[in-house]
This record gives sequence, C-alpha cells and structure tokens, in this order.
Amino acid sequence: MSTLQSGVAHAMTASAFTSVSLDPPLVLVCVDKGVRMHDAVLECGYWAVSVIAEGHRDLAERFARSGRNLLSQFDGIATAAGPKTGCPLIEGALSWLECRTWATYDGGDHTIVVGEVISLAANEATDPGPLIYYAGQYRELGGS
Repeated sequence: MSTLQSGVAHAMTASAFTSVSLDPPLVLVCVDKGVRMHDAVLECGYWAVSVIAEGHRDLAERFARSGRNLLSQFDGIATAAGPKTGCPLIEGALSWLECRTWATYDGGDHTIVVGEVISLAANEATDPGPLIYYAGQYRELGGS
C-alpha cells in the first residue's frame, strides 16, 4: 500500500486487504495507528495497492520493516505514479488499484480504511501467483 503526504511517498506491506462491495467498488485495508503510514493515508485521502507476485517476497519484507528511511525506501524499486492519485505503484506487480478513502472505522489499535476503487489494472504478462502471507509465513497459492 502506498500514499503521499506533502509530496513524500509512504508505503507499507498490508497483511489484511479485501474487497467489500462491487457497487460501488470498495476495498479495505487495516493500518496500525502507531506507524507513520497511518497519519499519511488519513491526511492524503488517496492510496494505492500493488498486488505483488510470489517472487517479490523481498519487497514485502522491505515495506513491512518499521524505521526504514522514508526518503530512500523506494530506492532501487521501479515504480510509476498512479494515473489518478500519483501514489507510487510497483512496476511488474500482478495488479494495482488506486483508491479514494470512502470511510474509516476504529479497529482497536488499527484504523479500518475503506477505499472506493477509482482506477485499476492487471498485468497480463505475468505467470506467477500472488504473494500470500498466512499463519506467520509466506506461501504459494498452490498450497506449498
């Protein structure tokens, strides 16, 4: 997940992301209230999700690490600005979505952020499945 705050890109690995509604198209993500991404996404009101492939575990781990340098966190990663929001999208991702925050809800130590999907695309040229994190480890969709 990525967003912009005062022109600075913020990112995090989301462990919970799901669809909510088809009409209107809504998705949700849960953001820890104790991380800098929380204030950034609430302030901006727009955010993007890049669905990465099985072979991109290093990216998931990189953006899951707290305390990384905000200004260099995207160094060496090919990104493109989202066409509607300008939020960074990871090039080569299986798919991506851009969202406008629709609603937020208190979720204990997290905020549940519901977004209206305003732009999306899929990378038809890729073969691997999505990177899955379940029960404390990365897994392949095929069940291994």
